[in-house]
Amino acid sequence: MLITHSFPDAALDPLRNLSPRIELEHHPVDDVEELEKAWSAVEVLYTVDVLPTPEQAPLLKWVQGHSAGVEHLVDHPLVSKAQFTNASGIHAPAIGEYVMMMILAFSHHLPQFISYQAHAEWPSGRWDKFVPHELRGATMGIVGYGSLGREIARLARAFGMTVLATKREVRHLADDGWRLNGTGDARAQAVRRLYPPQALKSMLGECDYIALTVPLTPNTQQLIGAAELEAMKPGAFLVNVSRGRVVDERALAKALRNGGLGGAALDVFETEPLPQDSPLWSMPNVILSPHVSGFTPHYDKRALAVFEDNLRRYLDGKPLLNLVDMQRGY
Repeated sequence: MLITHSFPDAALDPLRNLSPRIELEHHPVDDVEELEKAWSAVEVLYTVDVLPTPEQAPLLKWVQGHSAGVEHLVDHPLVSKAQFTNASGIHAPAIGEYVMMMILAFSHHLPQFISYQAHAEWPSGRWDKFVPHELRGATMGIVGYGSLGREIARLARAFGMTVLATKREVRHLADDGWRLNGTGDARAQAVRRLYPPQALKSMLGECDYIALTVPLTPNTQQLIGAAELEAMKPGAFLVNVSRGRVVDERALAKALRNGGLGGAALDVFETEPLPQDSPLWSMPNVILSPHVSGFTPHYDKRALAVFEDNLRRYLDGKPLLNLVDMQRGY
């Protein structure tokens, strides 16, 4: 077993102690060629994106990724040879909190508060300016009901919101992936109604707040375009924590400018870093963050927990958690 991501060596002891069958090598590197002599013996690989060719690693059977997104790996020649699993589920608590933070910021006028504070101004007409949109009774729409969407749904329900969501397979309700205890919505009990992808626009028209949590695939590229933005309820707020290319940014900027949308919180962008000439920077109804919604001080600990759970399954010959279907792209 080879691990190419950098971990404190002591954090790997539980893996070493799982079985006498395990021979673990830890080589934090960024270049596949630095491990030229090691690849021939590797059966299990834990990595970010350091991947050998099938010829370099003839014994490789399983690759565990350090992140959830795999769009950069779908065309790698190893895909036809080895199983791939990802770290889906470890980001859910942080991203769930991020989404709720952003919709609370919009519903309670936080950007305006900060603006008035910066000018040391006590505004007149405070009721008209600052009466909030309470979350209780509002509708949250979630586009993509995986680990992120399920945690957002759990939190939204705690605020008294009605939750709607799109899901590729609406008849398969259970969450079969890795999740932290006490998080998520394992049996889809937090959602009022599930919509198939082709009914996306119907769902968008019902929602006061919309969170995008789909993976980036050919089917989700610019999933939210001009037609979808026009289908949204006037004054709705959009939060994107998936991938920037899921949204047509030009169409989004236009909808924000003409008042079709109430606002947008964006953590991901078509081009990163976001170009300085993007109109999104200066829009008063937009909150931007530099692709950080999934950051957590517990990232490595949780990532190793996923790997340890899967390593037990691998040793016992059981199906792995978070198995990636590369044809689907997630």
